[in-house]
Amino acid sequence: MRSSIATVCISGSLGDKLTAIADAGFDGYELFELDLVTSRMSPEEVVARSADLGLSIDLYQPFRDFEGVAPDQLARNLRRADHKFELMNRLGVDTMLLCSNVGTATLPGESVAVDQLGALAVLASQHGVRVAYEALAWGKFVSTYDHAWRLVEQVDHDALGVCLDSFHILSRGSDLGAIATIPGEKIFFCQLADAPLMNLDVLSWSRHFRLFPGEGSWDLADFVARVVHAGYQGPLSLEVFNDVFRQGDPGVTARDARRSLVLLEDAARAARLPLAVTESAVTDVVPAPALLAGLPRVDASRGFSFIEVQPGNGSAVDDLLTQLGFIHRGKHQRKNAQLWSQADVHIIVNGDLEGTRPRVAAIGFEVSNVQCASARAVALRSHLLPRDRATDEDILNGILAPDGTEVYFSERAGETPGWLAEFGPGASVPTASSTLPHTGITHVDHIALVQPWQRADEAVLFYQSILGLTVSDSLDLAGEAGLVRSRSLVTADRGIRLALNVTPLQPGETEVYPNHVALHTNDLVATVSVLRARGTRLLPIPQNYYEDLDARLDLGAERVETLRSLEILFDRDDRGDFLHVYTMPIGQVFFEIVQRTRGYDGYGAANAPVRLASQRAEERGRPTD
Repeated sequence: MRSSIATVCISGSLGDKLTAIADAGFDGYELFELDLVTSRMSPEEVVARSADLGLSIDLYQPFRDFEGVAPDQLARNLRRADHKFELMNRLGVDTMLLCSNVGTATLPGESVAVDQLGALAVLASQHGVRVAYEALAWGKFVSTYDHAWRLVEQVDHDALGVCLDSFHILSRGSDLGAIATIPGEKIFFCQLADAPLMNLDVLSWSRHFRLFPGEGSWDLADFVARVVHAGYQGPLSLEVFNDVFRQGDPGVTARDARRSLVLLEDAARAARLPLAVTESAVTDVVPAPALLAGLPRVDASRGFSFIEVQPGNGSAVDDLLTQLGFIHRGKHQRKNAQLWSQADVHIIVNGDLEGTRPRVAAIGFEVSNVQCASARAVALRSHLLPRDRATDEDILNGILAPDGTEVYFSERAGETPGWLAEFGPGASVPTASSTLPHTGITHVDHIALVQPWQRADEAVLFYQSILGLTVSDSLDLAGEAGLVRSRSLVTADRGIRLALNVTPLQPGETEVYPNHVALHTNDLVATVSVLRARGTRLLPIPQNYYEDLDARLDLGAERVETLRSLEILFDRDDRGDFLHVYTMPIGQVFFEIVQRTRGYDGYGAANAPVRLASQRAEERGRPTD
C-alpha cells in the first residue's frame, strides 16, 4: 500500500515540508488547507513542485462545519465547498476530507444531515471529486465512525464515502467490528495516529499528544488489518498533531514518521496480515531485490557486543574498570583504544575520542548479518558512519542514534566476536591480572541512556524500527528535579534490555543525569564484598531507605541489615527479587551491578528516586540524610 502523511504533522513552510516528506520516502501527502493558504506558491506551483519530488497529493483537508445547519448557512457552506472543489481541480487532487460538524450544527436528526451531505456529494461529482466524511470524536451530533457510515450509506452517492481515523475511533473505545460492514470502495481514506493512554478530554488529547505508530499504546496493526480486510486500497496516511513534532526539524520528523509506517508493516507482517507498504523511494540506496519490505529485522537477541567509552582526562575510567574486575586485554593494533573484558562483557576505552569527561560513546549489537542490518538502517534513512578500517579488520557498520550515541552492528566469528582479533592475539584468551577474587559479573543486564526531551519519542521509534526491539515498560519516576520519564525496550528473550530516560533540568543546570551500564551477577552480596575489597566506592544510600524497606517487605532483620551494610537496594514483584548497587558517577557515566531472581523483569523503579536523590547529594557535597 502507498504511504502518505499530512503536512500538518511537521514544521516549516510548505516547501520545507514537501522536501522533507519526499526525502523520507513517502509516496504522497495530505495537503493541509492552512499550509496552502500561507504559502507563496500558487496551486500550480505546488503541483509542479510535488511532481518534481515524486509526490502525489492524496487528500485536501479539512473542510469543516458543514452539515446540520439552517438553510441559509447551508447555502453559504455549499458556496464555500464549490470554491474548494475548483481549487482541488487546480491541484489535481480528487478527495477532500470533511470533518463532522463541531461548531455550527444546530439541527439534529439524521434526515437533515443526510439531505445536506447528499447535496454536497452532488456538487462534488459535478467537479469530478469525492468527499471523505470523518466523524470527529468531539463532533456535535456525529462523533463515531459507525454513525458517519450510517449517514453515508443513506446518502448512497458515489462521491461520498468515509474516512477512518484511528485516533477518533480508538480514543472513544469504539467497537472495531463495524469496520467489516463498510464496503472497501466506500472507505475513501485511512488516517493513522498512535497515542499514549491518558485521562484527558479528547480534543486536548488529539491536538497535542498524538504520536506516530509504535510510539503510543494502541494496537494499530489490528486497526489497519480490519481496514484492509474490508477492502480499502488507498494510502496509509499519518495525521499526527504533536507540539514537539511541529516545533522540530521537518526532516527528522518526516523520517521518523516514515519509520513508523515500516514498524507498523513489521507488526502487520508478524500477524500475517495482507499489508505491504511500498518503498519505491529507497531504490537509490538499496538494491531492488533487497527493498525494505523484504529485509529481515535486525537479530539483536544475541546481546550487546561491546560498549565504547570516551575516557576524558585522567585514568578514572581505567581505575574504575579495574576495581570492577575487568581485565585489560590489549591495545588496538592501529588506534588509541584499549580493550577491557570480564566474562562476555567487553568495554572499549577509546582515547581517540575528544572530550574532557567520560561518557558512553557507542554500543555494539551482535546481529546475524551485518550487511542486512545495515541495508535496513539505510532504507530507514539512517546514514552509515564513516569508519577507519583496515582490510584485515572486522566489518562494523555504524549509525547515529537520536541522542548522538553511535550504534554498531557486528557478527560473531565462531564463539567470539570477530573484532576481538584487532586487539591482538592476547585478547582472545583472558589472563588473570589480579590476585583478588573474581567479582562474579557475567554479562550486560541493560544499558540506560538519557535522551533529550525533544528526541525521546524519536529514540523509541529508532530502536524499534531498526533493531526490532519492543516497548516493554513505560514509567514516570519521581526525582528531586521533577518526573523522569522512562521507557524500556527489549528483545523477546531479554538478551537486550535498553532503558531510555528523559530527565528534567533544574534552573541553572546544563547537563542531564549520566548514562549507565548495568552488569549482572548471580550473587550480589558476594560481588559487593569483592568490590569493596578492590576499593570500589559505591553510591551511599540513606538509612531511611532501609527503615522503609523493613516496613514494606517482611525480609527479616538480618537480611535488611546485610543490605544496609552493603548499601544494596532491593525490589520485589510477583515473579522474583531484584538487588542492585551503583558506582559513583565519573563524568557522564556510572555502572550498576544487579542480581535478578526467579523471573524478575523490571529495573527497580521503586528505588529510582533514592538513587537520583543520592547522586544529586553527592554532586553537591551534602549528606543524603
